[in-house]
Amino acid sequence: MDLDAVVSGASGGSLSVGVYDVTSGAGAVYGGEGRTYDTASIVKVDILAALLLRAQDECREPTGSEWARAAAMIERSDNDVATELWRLIGGAPGLDAANRRLGLTETSGAAAWGLTQTTVRDQLALLKAVFGADSVLDAGSRGRLATLMSRTVAGQDWGVSAAGTAWALKNGWLPRTATGLWVVNSIGRVTAPDGRAYLVAVLSDGHATKEAGVAAVEDAARAAVRAMPGS
Repeated sequence: MDLDAVVSGASGGSLSVGVYDVTSGAGAVYGGEGRTYDTASIVKVDILAALLLRAQDECREPTGSEWARAAAMIERSDNDVATELWRLIGGAPGLDAANRRLGLTETSGAAAWGLTQTTVRDQLALLKAVFGADSVLDAGSRGRLATLMSRTVAGQDWGVSAAGTAWALKNGWLPRTATGLWVVNSIGRVTAPDGRAYLVAVLSDGHATKEAGVAAVEDAARAAVRAMPGS
């Protein structure tokens, strides 16, 4: 499928996709590199990264309670738990402070965590902080995040997983009250049919239905990976 057609079509909405080859370091962004989108629930990865940085700063492991809540937030996308952890990291100011350390320069926390604004470029930076060794997150923190993202429950495991296997991901979906249109996002790591590992971020909005958004996101993830050299 032609990537330009996927990005420009997007079921009537707007879509941006970024992809990064973990082995070669090659990457690309298609469809509005600097455009901002509501995060919806993909921000939960960022919230957990901020929580883990806080634990590192305090020279301790996450507590049992923190770990249990983190698992619920990432694996099942529990919103109540996300709100608890959002408050624990200090809300938008806490997220913004953590993001400065994580290398995210185009993401701004909001009063409500799901309305945090971000770009595809920043989501790739977050994925590199989670899955790459050159990160302020230590090996233990990176391993915890990656493990939880690989345990996303059935029914929420769509998105970048369409581009391959051995996925670790987090998705976000949100109907906007004013328009009734859907925000649908997916970020994560996937192993493509060529055996190479890729980081993929797809952000989109303006979909008439969640299902249309999921289809567009999956088409974009597949097309972006196929477009990479060597795929």
